[in-house]
Amino acid sequence: MPAILNRRCAAAVLTAALLVPLSACGNDSGSAGEKKDGAATSPSASAPASPEAKAANLTVLAASSLTDVFKAAGEAYQKSHPGTKVTFSFAGSQELAAQVKQGAPADALVTADTKTMDGLKAETNDATVIAKNRLVIAAGKGNPFKIDELKDLADPKLKVVLAAPEVPVGRYSKQILDAQKIEVKPVSQEPNVRAVLSKVELGEADAGLVYKTDSAKSGDKVVSVEIPDDQNAVASYPAATLKSSKNAEAAAAFVTWLSSPEAQKILQDAGFQKA
Repeated sequence: MPAILNRRCAAAVLTAALLVPLSACGNDSGSAGEKKDGAATSPSASAPASPEAKAANLTVLAASSLTDVFKAAGEAYQKSHPGTKVTFSFAGSQELAAQVKQGAPADALVTADTKTMDGLKAETNDATVIAKNRLVIAAGKGNPFKIDELKDLADPKLKVVLAAPEVPVGRYSKQILDAQKIEVKPVSQEPNVRAVLSKVELGEADAGLVYKTDSAKSGDKVVSVEIPDDQNAVASYPAATLKSSKNAEAAAAFVTWLSSPEAQKILQDAGFQKA
């Protein structure tokens, strides 16, 4: 009989020991770890993520002709998206394409033509055209040679500078000159539109073909000579996220924002045309 009682006592003790931790795992409200005295508890699984968890540092590769407007756009985006920082890397579209193919760490890409973007389909997600642009003749300060139209660029006395043909603006330049059967022998071929404009601003060239938006930013350093629409070319700017991005969601949000009314107003105020 004593042995039986001893076994019953041992079983009771074991049962009580098992019930104690189980009773501590929950309460009437179902909140894990909550104490009746209202003391602080561990956060529940449904608690909202902290602002830090949503933060993202984005790197955007963008065509040189977007340099000024994207600085303004980036500031506006960061203001309306706290916790996200946008860093731009500007260069000619062909240089950006080479960087992407070489695996440069970046999140999104914006080129000055669809041809360059189309050549990167293996590296990018679907692209969206966010803006358009046109070419103008950038003549030296005061336009001393009285350049009025495209055919004036054929004057052998003029020092004309163009972008290299593999650069979007260089390709557009060749396209419109060839269409008008105008032969121009440039004194140099530059890697991007900003370099072309700089040559004219510094007086190292008498004229060059650049985007309308770039020429407008030069103030009185150059004179912008309009090119009629029927002799001009339309530059399209597609934007896409990179498949290699480590911030896919944040990058997609930025690319989508570029087509928003806020971003479109910034672009159009800078002289870009609606996409």
